[in-house]
Amino acid sequence: MTTIPTPSSSAASSSTVASFAASEPVIEASGVSKTFVVRRRAGLLRRVKAEVRAVTDVSFTIRRGEMVGYIGPNGAGKSTTIKMLTGILVPSAGTLRVAGVEPARERLALTRRIGVVFGQRTTLWWDLPLRDSFSLLRRIYKISATRYRENLDRLVDALDLGSLLDVPVRQLSLGQRMRGDIAAALLHDPEVLYLDEPTIGLDIVSKTKVREFLRALNAQQGTTVLLTTHDLTDIEQLCSRVMVIDKGTLVYDGDLDGLREHGESERVLVVDLERPLPPIQVRGARVLRVEGPRQWLCFPAAASAAPLVAAIADRYPIADLSIQEPAIETVIARMYAEGRAS
Repeated sequence: MTTIPTPSSSAASSSTVASFAASEPVIEASGVSKTFVVRRRAGLLRRVKAEVRAVTDVSFTIRRGEMVGYIGPNGAGKSTTIKMLTGILVPSAGTLRVAGVEPARERLALTRRIGVVFGQRTTLWWDLPLRDSFSLLRRIYKISATRYRENLDRLVDALDLGSLLDVPVRQLSLGQRMRGDIAAALLHDPEVLYLDEPTIGLDIVSKTKVREFLRALNAQQGTTVLLTTHDLTDIEQLCSRVMVIDKGTLVYDGDLDGLREHGESERVLVVDLERPLPPIQVRGARVLRVEGPRQWLCFPAAASAAPLVAAIADRYPIADLSIQEPAIETVIARMYAEGRAS
């Protein structure tokens, strides 16, 4: 039976977040499973029913004000979990409670307490100006005029949407549309915000704006955030806790450093030298490859890069360097390959 590590006591991004995280649970999942019945070909003309288990016995608790990353490879069960948390799907087994209600049974009541942003889909009206989409959402959620005006002004300012309000959604860039979707999800002051790949396809400037806004939202409003992403930088900059799901099973629940140690993965230090030189020899790292003045060195993900960088800088003429984090799929693959999932 898989034993999931508990979250470490690492500090949250701010004292405000920490105080919210110590409060009551806002999302509770206990023994949740989801099974789908599919038809598979069995011969030329015959099809048979088969059960596919997308999520298996998943349990976790997220407290008010936490920002939690929910990661895993494609097909791991992330989207299925989110759909159950929003009431779109009904669990085959187990219990769920979000903001005090059972999602599938009280879906209408829940919609007023949660916000959802899907990176590859929009909740905005394609041919309407952004302002009109927001106005329609105000009526759908029955937001009072005063509250709507205050929230809209705050969100427009924080997400830099002022010059975009009269632009049809179809004319917005991906980054602009994503900021509009985030504003739309927050107009009604939800307690919980689900973000599914919110920075997918965004340029570095747009990603930075979105991350800065989410960090401030969590610190100032205490909004609980559950983030699914394949971009580990999103997790590193926003979340103090990460959950990993693979093949429908929750295999890790803790901080990001603990995940890397757990998976025994490696980071890559990319070093640009002032001129081509033989492979760098430094303790604690090994050279993966050399191309002219550029060299790639790998070192344990759990180790600090600072001593390594200092040692190289002391002995070699460095022009530039960067660090590549291990892909989520690589971390999980190592966890299983080495039998370290616990």
